[in-house]
Amino acid sequence: MAKLLISTCLLLQLISSYSLASNVNNLNVQNYGAKPDGMTDSSGPFLQAWGKACSSSKPVTINVPAGNFLITGITFSGPCKNTDIKFLIDGTIVAPSTYANLPKPNQWIAFDSVEGVSINGGTFKGRGEALWNCKAVKHHHCPDGAPTLMFTNSKNIAINSITSINSKLFHIVILGCDGVTLQDVNIIAPESSPNTDGIHVESSTGVTIFRANIKTGDDCISIGPGTSHLWIEGVNCGPGHGISIGSLGKKGQGLDVDGVRNVTVKTTVFAGAKNGFRIKTWGTKSRGYVKGVAFINAIMKNVENPIIIDQHYCPDDNGCPSKGSSSGIKISDVKYVGIHGTSASQVAVNLDCSSSNPCSQIGMRDVKLTYTNGQSQAYCKNAHGISLGLVVPPSCL
Repeated sequence: MAKLLISTCLLLQLISSYSLASNVNNLNVQNYGAKPDGMTDSSGPFLQAWGKACSSSKPVTINVPAGNFLITGITFSGPCKNTDIKFLIDGTIVAPSTYANLPKPNQWIAFDSVEGVSINGGTFKGRGEALWNCKAVKHHHCPDGAPTLMFTNSKNIAINSITSINSKLFHIVILGCDGVTLQDVNIIAPESSPNTDGIHVESSTGVTIFRANIKTGDDCISIGPGTSHLWIEGVNCGPGHGISIGSLGKKGQGLDVDGVRNVTVKTTVFAGAKNGFRIKTWGTKSRGYVKGVAFINAIMKNVENPIIIDQHYCPDDNGCPSKGSSSGIKISDVKYVGIHGTSASQVAVNLDCSSSNPCSQIGMRDVKLTYTNGQSQAYCKNAHGISLGLVVPPSCL
């Protein structure tokens, strides 16, 4: 009988120890007070769970169960002791419906100086409608808004199978990061929604975007200065403003702009988008470059500008450089291979390059872009390169 009691006690101790370890390694935000009612601010409970995970020496999963969790604004800060923190999200993260009084300007859900964080599943509702309406009435003073999900100064990040809906500003921002993978991402916002770029990458290296469906009001993917070794594959874009490098050289970026290099975009579909593949720079003296870019195997379906280089970029004719100014950004070694489909405008290929820094080493091979209302055309200005094989419209290089 005594042996039985001792064995039972040992068993209970083992179960208790296992339970404690399990609780440390799996943190449910509801256990910290998060409410799945969509009305109670759960920012505090999420931060408490993060603090526990960040200080752990073992891998931790933070569980967000089914339900709607209101987050008014939050920053998950590092550096952490832990370099393996997983967010497993079954529920929906909801933003405030208003756009004023965010805890920090231009920030809703942010990660800063973290390593080895992954976000798996879940829906993020940015509720940007009120802010869009404000911006539509130009005499109103409206804030810029905040990205839905932002990573800064971080490394070894994974974003898997998430859905982002109606962001107030950009949906996902990768800034100053090293080693980021985004996979099976769905992004949804109306065509009329302003500044709702799907994925923005800037000052980052080693970023991979694999399988994404993006329908939004601005660039599906925007690539900012200082980006290198970027791989994009399997993206569906439209509506939206395409996959864009730039803009570079805008006033305020400084005289020397970090260059963009080694970018590959492969196996993409553009449907009803304003642009397909776009490189855009302002006509300022800012010095910089875009080089080592490959656009491979794309289908264009009624795209307004399937292939465009615009080195006189100035949206809405607002704050444009003086007439006759020339871009200091040098564009070279850009390849377009296997680009097929239809253009919604007659000029299917538009290469409008800088007079002081002409585009060089532009290559086109197996390009066929037709225009339903007549013969498609290509326009080149200060653009030099070579075309191989079938190229429609006839090459102007």
